[in-house]
Order: sequence, then C-alpha cells, then structure tokens
Amino acid sequence: MIFIAEYQVSIPFTEINWEPINLEMKKFPGLKSKTWLSGLNTHSVGGFYEFDSVENAQNYIDGLLIPFAKQVNGNLSVKLFDGDGTKETSLGMDSPFYNS
Repeated sequence: MIFIAEYQVSIPFTEINWEPINLEMKKFPGLKSKTWLSGLNTHSVGGFYEFDSVENAQNYIDGLLIPFAKQVNGNLSVKLFDGDGTKETSLGMDSPFYNS
C-alpha cells in the first residue's frame, strides 16, 4: 500500500521541527518507508509513504497525519495507491523501488 499525503500550510518546511515528528511516525506499525516532499514556493509539505497494509496506512493517517494538520492549521490531502497492482509494469521499466 502506497499513499501520497500533502499539507497546505503557511509555514516554510525549514521552520518546522521535524525530529520529533520523525520519531513519532516510527511508532506506527507497518510503515516501511517515507520520503519527505516540500513544494517549491508553495509551503506544501508531505511525502510518499509505503505501508504493509491498508489498515496500518489508515491508522497512520488517523493517528498522526490528521492531528498534525490541526496542529499546524493546514489542509491535508491523502491519496491511496495499490503499488502491488502496478508491480509487473514497474518491473518492466526497471523501477528501483522493486529492484532493490
């Protein structure tokens, strides 16, 4: 299970203390990987997430992402994707995600 999350906030990425957030996210079961993203000149922050199940992804969204959106007074957008459904095609283009 892969998802993309993005917050629209008025705080630049560099002005948020990410260390405690990184520590907190590691407490959630099923998180396999996270890549941080920061929108150019937009103050949007988010990332690509990989989880071992839809249930664990939803628990993370409900338990960390939604409360964080309230904390920073931001708007949250989340899109869930089925990475397994595209695995064969991704392997056909030598995707490093599946070839690692």
